[in-house]
Amino acid sequence: MKCPSNGLCSRLPADCVECKTNFSCVYGKPVTFDCTVKPSVTCVVQDLKSGPREPDGLFLKVESSEYMNWLPRDMGSRIAVTRRARDQDFKSQKNFIINMTCRFCWQLPETDYECSNSTSCMTVSCPRQRYTANCTVRDHIHCLGNRTFPKMLYCNWTGGYKWSTALALSITLGGFGADRFYLGQWREGLGKLFSFGGLGIWTLIDVLLIGVGYVGPADGSLYI
Repeated sequence: MKCPSNGLCSRLPADCVECKTNFSCVYGKPVTFDCTVKPSVTCVVQDLKSGPREPDGLFLKVESSEYMNWLPRDMGSRIAVTRRARDQDFKSQKNFIINMTCRFCWQLPETDYECSNSTSCMTVSCPRQRYTANCTVRDHIHCLGNRTFPKMLYCNWTGGYKWSTALALSITLGGFGADRFYLGQWREGLGKLFSFGGLGIWTLIDVLLIGVGYVGPADGSLYI
């Protein structure tokens, strides 16, 4: 359910509320905004004017009227009153105040949004390639501006090739081009196979290049 009802207003996803934002706030500073839930959504806020109440642990164990009968009269009354007071602490609201940090959505930490991945860019290149990703802020995060935005990210994906396997093949069967075949570079693999690893010279060079990570998978992905 995108917009749950009867929950805390502060826990609603950003798409379920409309806030009067102020873009003149100071970046990185706490700020409060007046928000209104959408017509089809209802939420509750805690009534701070109700004063202090007893801890939840005093009445969480007593939920059935069957147990209220054998409790002492004064204790049973006190638990029933406390339980009613707990329910009155939350009031249904359409307007509420939300606390957040003043910053635009594209300024959020990477953990607060999700971006699309690209499997067509080369991760092993110099200079390292970037791609334009479409990023979307997570539902429970509140920020200023558009919640979907483009961002330049480094190519960072893997096709399942292991560096340790490629290096082991290069050391043991590199003379037959097994390392190049494993990485999907079949032309170079055939060249090594029919030249006996370039009479050993090509084999030694590949061990060095794969060891430092200069030679990678043919599809441009990263090693696992």
